[in-house]
Amino acid sequence: MSRIVDLAQPHVAQLHAYTPGLQPTDAGWIKLNTNECPYAPSPRVADAIIAELHDQGAALRLYPNPKSTPLRKVIARHHGLHEENVCVGNGSDDILNLLVRLFAGKTPTGVTFPSYSLYPVLVSIQAGRTEMIEFDRTMTLPVEKIVASTAPIFFLTSPNAPTGVGFSNRQIEEILKRYHGVLVVDEAYAPFARYNAVELLAKYPRLVVVRTLSKAYALAGIRVGYALASPEVIDLLDRVRDSYNVNRLSQVAAIAALQDEGYYTGIVEKLKDTRDYYVGEWGAKFGWFVYPSESNFIFIEPKNTKGETGSAVAKELYDFLCSKRILVRYFPSHALTASFLRISVGTDDEMLTVNETFELWRKNATQP
Repeated sequence: MSRIVDLAQPHVAQLHAYTPGLQPTDAGWIKLNTNECPYAPSPRVADAIIAELHDQGAALRLYPNPKSTPLRKVIARHHGLHEENVCVGNGSDDILNLLVRLFAGKTPTGVTFPSYSLYPVLVSIQAGRTEMIEFDRTMTLPVEKIVASTAPIFFLTSPNAPTGVGFSNRQIEEILKRYHGVLVVDEAYAPFARYNAVELLAKYPRLVVVRTLSKAYALAGIRVGYALASPEVIDLLDRVRDSYNVNRLSQVAAIAALQDEGYYTGIVEKLKDTRDYYVGEWGAKFGWFVYPSESNFIFIEPKNTKGETGSAVAKELYDFLCSKRILVRYFPSHALTASFLRISVGTDDEMLTVNETFELWRKNATQP
C-alpha cells in the first residue's frame, strides 16, 4: 500500500506552511504581534450582522451572493471606480492566492525581501518558484531590478512589511512604465500611509491594488479583502475564484464598515498619532534605529546599554517582553531583519506598558 503522502503531488511534501503570529488563548496578554486594530469596529458592523440574522438566522440557509455584488458596488464607490474594477475575496490572502493561481508557473514569480512571507508559500503551493529581489538596509525601492525582472507577476508591499516604509506613486509609476508583467501593489496598510496607488489604475491596466479590511477597519476576524484592477484582470480573477468565496455575514459587515468612513478616519488618525509618538520616543530617547513607519506598526532595532545590537539583543528583548505577557514579532531568519522587532501599534495604555517594559529591560541589562 502506498503511503498517503506518496499519493499527493510530489512538491507538497517539501512545502513549508506560512507561520502566523502567535494567537494566545488565555487572557492577560498585550497582543501586538499581528497588526490587528486595537479598537472595536464601527457599531454599524454588529448591527448589520444582527439584521442579517433576523428570523432566527433563516437567511443562513441560503448561499451568499456569489460575486459579492452589493459589496463590490460599495467598494467601487469608495474608491471612485466601477464595479467591473473590483473583485472581493475571503481576506486579501484569498486575492493573493487567486493572483498566484492565475500567473504563477514555470517562470519564477517576483517578490522583494523583506516582504510578506505568504507570497513564496502561495507560489510553492502551485509548484512554482520565486525570484527574490532584496532590499538593502536603506529600504530604497530597487526600481531597476524590478523592471529587469522576467517574472509574469511581481508582488510589492507598500507600505512594506515588516519595516513600515512607504513608497511614492512616482516610484511605483517608474516600474509600471517599464515592467512587462503584472505588478501587484499590496496595500494592506494604505490607510496609514501618505500614498496609495489607486490613482494609477486608470493609466496602467497591468496594475493590481490589493486591500484588506483586517487592519484599519478592525475586521480581521471577518476575512474580507479585495482587488482593484482593470476589468480584464477582474474577469480573470473571477474565472479562478471559488463560487461562494465570501460568506453572507462578512459581506454585510464589510458594507457597513465601508459606509461609516468618519468612524474609521478617527481610528486611523489616532493610531498614526500614537505611532509617530513612539517612533520618536524610541528613536530619540533610546537612541534605537527605527524605520519611519507609514503603517500601523513600528520596526525597531533595540540597543542594550552597552550599545550592542544584533539578533541576540533582539531575541533577548523579545523573550523579556514575552515573560511580561507582551507579544511582538521577531524575524530571525535573515540578517536584514534578525536584529529587529516589529511592534503593532496598540492602545495608549498598551503602548505605555510596552514603553515601561523597554525601560525595565534596559535597567536590568545594566545590572551585573
